[in-house]
Amino acid sequence: CPFCGEAVGRELEEHVRERHGHLLGAPGTENVEQLYECPMCSLTCANIQILEEHVDLHLEEHSFSEVGGNIGDLELAQQLQTEEDKWQRAEEEKREREEFKKLQRQYGLDNSGGYKQQFLKNMEREVDRGRMQPFEYHKRKADMMESLAFGIDDGKTKTSGVIEALCKYYQNESKDVRHVWLSAGVDHFHSSLGDRGWGCGYRNFQMLLSSLLQNSLYRDCLRDTTLIPSIPKIQSMIEDAWREGFDPRGASHFNNRLHGSKAWIGACEIYSLLTSLRMKCEIIDFHKPTGAMGTHPRLFEWILHYYSADNESGTKVICTSKPPIYLQHQGHSRTVIGIEEKKNKTLCLLLFDPACSSQEMQKLLKQNSDGTNLKLLRKFMGSLKEKQYQIVAVDGVLSLEEKATRCRASQVLTSEKIP
Repeated sequence: CPFCGEAVGRELEEHVRERHGHLLGAPGTENVEQLYECPMCSLTCANIQILEEHVDLHLEEHSFSEVGGNIGDLELAQQLQTEEDKWQRAEEEKREREEFKKLQRQYGLDNSGGYKQQFLKNMEREVDRGRMQPFEYHKRKADMMESLAFGIDDGKTKTSGVIEALCKYYQNESKDVRHVWLSAGVDHFHSSLGDRGWGCGYRNFQMLLSSLLQNSLYRDCLRDTTLIPSIPKIQSMIEDAWREGFDPRGASHFNNRLHGSKAWIGACEIYSLLTSLRMKCEIIDFHKPTGAMGTHPRLFEWILHYYSADNESGTKVICTSKPPIYLQHQGHSRTVIGIEEKKNKTLCLLLFDPACSSQEMQKLLKQNSDGTNLKLLRKFMGSLKEKQYQIVAVDGVLSLEEKATRCRASQVLTSEKIP
């Protein structure tokens, strides 16, 4: 209020008339001789009506400026909000770009080189730290280059004979085991300086292939692959499967290129590669836990049926002709080489893990009587509690027509879900 300074908002005119009407003059007391001074601008008016009209103009002007101020504040608020939204969008886009680059690095899709580059870099690091002599560096580099030139694994991470050692152990020991089913002979391969951190899928394929090569049923399909291929060679083989038309959606995820990268592969790539080699296999998705505490009893039951279906026997140890099973979960994969059934009906998987070194695996060849070294292999139901699992199991060979049919089918759907 221009008279008393009180904050009255839009009721200013009513306030002035009620509280300060005496300053404007009382009705009925007009006097032409009397002069009236405006309390707002000191203008002198000849009569009270003129003064009232003059003050009304002041009040209208005040109201207009007040409304105009409100409009200005609203526009300012909208402008500030627009700028805040724009900044938040920019920050979100920045976080998304950083997260995408992080995922690219994590899954080997950042164009940072592949097996060869990582192998050389890690060896150079070992020399710098005094863990490797220069002459050893040059020797291993030459061996690696020869291995890559021929596309054959150098065998330096391989351990053979574990299945045979397990068969002898179970026949003589392990009193709490009622039955044990073991896959056909399979070699263990572990990650090396060239694929540490990303090569588990390739190493598990090498394990599976080592078993298939020993089986006459699959040998004809593998006549072009008589030796275990190197990881870069496996990458090229998967690219060949993509070019045949297998799994175009998966191929696009890798931009149709694996060779020369550190890209992780999973069950879909293993399925496509095996099928392109005319292996009759299936990929099964255990997409959610089926037991208490996030466990997967359906997974264990499926694997038990896989090994035992054609191998019913009253004997304790059943050495089957079944190839091992590729087992995938988020971030890692392993190879199932058998399953135990305890006397209390508990099931326990036997797994080869590419992360396990040759030194550890060698202990299984000299199995002690109490079986403590089997901890490297044994996984009970409570130990496998990832949200999802996928398996790839080989069970026969395909005709050329069946292969073509599966190629077309893989372009739509590559896995079966177990409810």
